[in-house]
Amino acid sequence: MSIRSRFRVGAVTAALALAFLPAGQASAADVNNAKNAGFESGLSNWTCSANSGTTVSAPVHGGSTALKATPAGQDNARCTQAVAVQPNSTYTLSAWVQGGYSYLGVTGTGTTDVSTWTPDSTAWKQLSTTFTTGASTTSVTVYTHGWYGQAAYHADDVSVYGPDGGGGTDPSPTIPGAPSGLSVSGTTSSSISLAWNTVSGASGYHVYRDGTKVTAVTGTSATVTGLAASTSYSFQVTATNAAGESAKSAAVTGTTNTPTGPGPALPKHAVTGYWQNFNNGATVQKLADVQAPYDIIAVAFADATSTPGAVTFNLDSAGLGGYTVDQFKADIRAKQSAGKKVIVSVGGERGTVAVNDAASATNFANSVYSLMQTYGFDGVDIDLENGLNATYMTQALRSLSAKAGSSLIITMAPQTIDMQSTSNSYFQTALNIKDILTVVNMQYYNSGSMLGCDGKVYSQGSVDFLTALACIQLEGGLAPSQVGLGLPASTRGAGSGYVSPSVVNNALDCLTKGTNCGSFKPSRTYPDLRGAMTWSTNWDAAAGNAWSSAVGPHVHGLP
Repeated sequence: MSIRSRFRVGAVTAALALAFLPAGQASAADVNNAKNAGFESGLSNWTCSANSGTTVSAPVHGGSTALKATPAGQDNARCTQAVAVQPNSTYTLSAWVQGGYSYLGVTGTGTTDVSTWTPDSTAWKQLSTTFTTGASTTSVTVYTHGWYGQAAYHADDVSVYGPDGGGGTDPSPTIPGAPSGLSVSGTTSSSISLAWNTVSGASGYHVYRDGTKVTAVTGTSATVTGLAASTSYSFQVTATNAAGESAKSAAVTGTTNTPTGPGPALPKHAVTGYWQNFNNGATVQKLADVQAPYDIIAVAFADATSTPGAVTFNLDSAGLGGYTVDQFKADIRAKQSAGKKVIVSVGGERGTVAVNDAASATNFANSVYSLMQTYGFDGVDIDLENGLNATYMTQALRSLSAKAGSSLIITMAPQTIDMQSTSNSYFQTALNIKDILTVVNMQYYNSGSMLGCDGKVYSQGSVDFLTALACIQLEGGLAPSQVGLGLPASTRGAGSGYVSPSVVNNALDCLTKGTNCGSFKPSRTYPDLRGAMTWSTNWDAAAGNAWSSAVGPHVHGLP
């Protein structure tokens, strides 16, 4: 029997048992009979199998510590406590859990022992069940445990609520103090983010806007949404637990941003060019020098930091002839005024940014949004050539989208191998964010031979290579407007894969109109195809702007 089916049997058994239990009525004398229920005294009163349990300061549901128990080998990390109870009485057993598979149950009831469980949970979740004691039962054993081979679980605030069994209880909770350190941690045109310090003994917090409660959270941060732009609001926070609610914190004022609007929309067919923030022998450009045909300018590249997932941007002023940050920002604004989008690219051949867990995803989103606010970037380009994690990059980009709003530009530049199958991480990420994705400009260069959508093998450097591989994306779930052809601007722009601008234009015609195809001809046309991309505007300039002068007008003239 599988783990999942064994869980189902346990859950069904518990549910059937509960269905026939008498309904117990809580009375004024009912208490929580569990001792050290919040693990504030370490593992006192608790016994964990195979030394599997410890107490930790994070994550916690209430107070300052919680149980962390880790299954290993044949041990399921079972932690137990003997609890004094009264005979012929009904009790409610509950606990808050987080992490791996978590069980909560009771044995020795003298009637029907019960349990409940939950699979993995990234947020705190309350488990609860009810049991009745037998005619001679004066003690039961409550337990938590995980599951063999699964991740560690956390438990906190255990309760065995019912008639006082006489074994003693934890001291009654006191109302927590008011939170301190309330501050505004972020703003958009429609939301304000808040953060504050942890309050000892608190199990949750209430957030008030202009005196009215607007949300309740268990952590020490919250984002209040649905606000008017360019408007100031006053916020306060209270701490809560079973004893009640604290006084309100000192007030803090937050003001939503003035909306800049999405700016001019991208043209139906767009040309993307990478601008080099370094001197590698190509023509050195200021952003103002970028050729007019480019609709999306990807600034290459953001830099990794010592914080996992976080990026920063360092203008190479020395390598770019004394180009200053103020000039760079002014040039971004000028390009945007001309209807262009300027985004920051993350990655590149030597990029070391890694987004592989929830924390690094948050760091990535926060840091990119910070760069957008600092420099005025319209969005981000994902050019991680050393792989990515679809789950957490999706989380990062959705978090960024929530901060930046609907005007956010998101582009991607995967290598050919990354888009051979929808199961590949890059392709999966693109599909995961399809509703907020602008365009995928796959790099049709520096590549070996690849499969086309017809199952045949094609070598780079031909119309067929471009059209047969683009077909995989077009038929694999991306909208035609989310597909572009990425090529080097000159023979010096890549190690291999350069094709003349006429080949790029023929591929565009084949995909959008069914003309100028090679041996491969798609089964249908894609007139909404977004366009083309090149590495780089600098190499284009070094070659006399041959690429943008030929491909630019052709893209803009597509149907």
